[in-house]
Amino acid sequence: MALACTIQPLSAFLSTNLNSKVETYDRLGDRIKRSLGYPLVSLEIHTDQLRENIQIAVEYFTKYAGFTREFLIFDSSMYEKNKGIRLDLLYTLANTNLTTNTRKVAGTNPIGPGPEFIGSTPESVYVTTSSILSGNFLNTKFPVFTGDTSVLSGSLSGTFTTNGGGQNGIQQFELFDHTLVSSITSLQTTGGSPLGQSFASLFTKTPRQTLTIQGSASEAVNFQNVFDYDIMDYRKVVDVTDFEEGSTTGINTLFTLEQTLAQQTYFSYAMGNYGFDLVSWYTMKEWIDTREKMLAIRRDVSFNPRTQYMTMYPQPGSDKFYGVISCYIEKPIRSVIMEQWIYEYALALSMITIGRVRGKFGSVSLLGGGALNYDLLQEGQQKKAELEQKLMEGASPGLGDSDPTMFFVG
Repeated sequence: MALACTIQPLSAFLSTNLNSKVETYDRLGDRIKRSLGYPLVSLEIHTDQLRENIQIAVEYFTKYAGFTREFLIFDSSMYEKNKGIRLDLLYTLANTNLTTNTRKVAGTNPIGPGPEFIGSTPESVYVTTSSILSGNFLNTKFPVFTGDTSVLSGSLSGTFTTNGGGQNGIQQFELFDHTLVSSITSLQTTGGSPLGQSFASLFTKTPRQTLTIQGSASEAVNFQNVFDYDIMDYRKVVDVTDFEEGSTTGINTLFTLEQTLAQQTYFSYAMGNYGFDLVSWYTMKEWIDTREKMLAIRRDVSFNPRTQYMTMYPQPGSDKFYGVISCYIEKPIRSVIMEQWIYEYALALSMITIGRVRGKFGSVSLLGGGALNYDLLQEGQQKKAELEQKLMEGASPGLGDSDPTMFFVG
């Protein structure tokens, strides 16, 4: 069992919902153990058992609530006949100049997502823990590196002194970016003495983005939103909710029957009592949708979340088109591990685990006449059932992650 008895600094517990300190399995495990009384109480649970409980909670949560709604665009030429198009590899289609379309669809593209899928996080900002008087910046210079040669040039005296027209030194709790802090900490006097090194301890670095790389928290400057760095694989598509086929030919791209009916509905309310009403428009729209399906005018899609293949009926032919799908994609573990439901469910599973272990020693008496407490088993099972109901059957399924009702007709 991993130890959690080391006293942590207060900064380790300063956390919010959207800026959580819980970034790894071990950090969440420490929270669970402390909730159960550790280190004042010995817990009969192994580290692997604790991580297994967290893993079960993550799997359960991502099945019902841990997803984001996103849109994917694809080219019909990427469709594999009688097989479909694999959506979790659709991200690689952006690399049009790096590999062939066949390799992309087959999932053998070693390059990964293109630059448009790469997010750059800002460099860390710094907070001054103490003020620096303006006199420290008089007659100073800082190094500017050009290639492999370091030369002294520039001056900060005009920035942080009243003589140069700037502010009066540096005040406490000001924010600075990494470039300016590097300049300040590399300050030198005109005689070449390293003045700026004494200021380095006055700047506290605050990380702007923390990712987990297979369970270990690390600061990342560049990351790809479509990739889960813990699983080391692309994020999987949960379900496809809508599909639209792009078209650039034919009069129906603008003058459609749906558009005409919508105009009639609008005028019936805006300019008098004539034309279709909302109920008539809805009935006609249902008829149009049925007609499209029966005559195969509109393609139907079927998605298998296990294989990640989306199949179209009828299948794309020689006529090339672009399509867009609306789908739900699993959140990466780095975004799920901090959810409150994950903590509570993993805690309940850990209570069950400890309760079962203690139940084996229920008849053993301790020094004082007391018996080992194994009531955690019943309490954990009850809490587990409540959380499962909250996740699947609550008033707001998905713990509020589901889309809200957009309008009512009555």
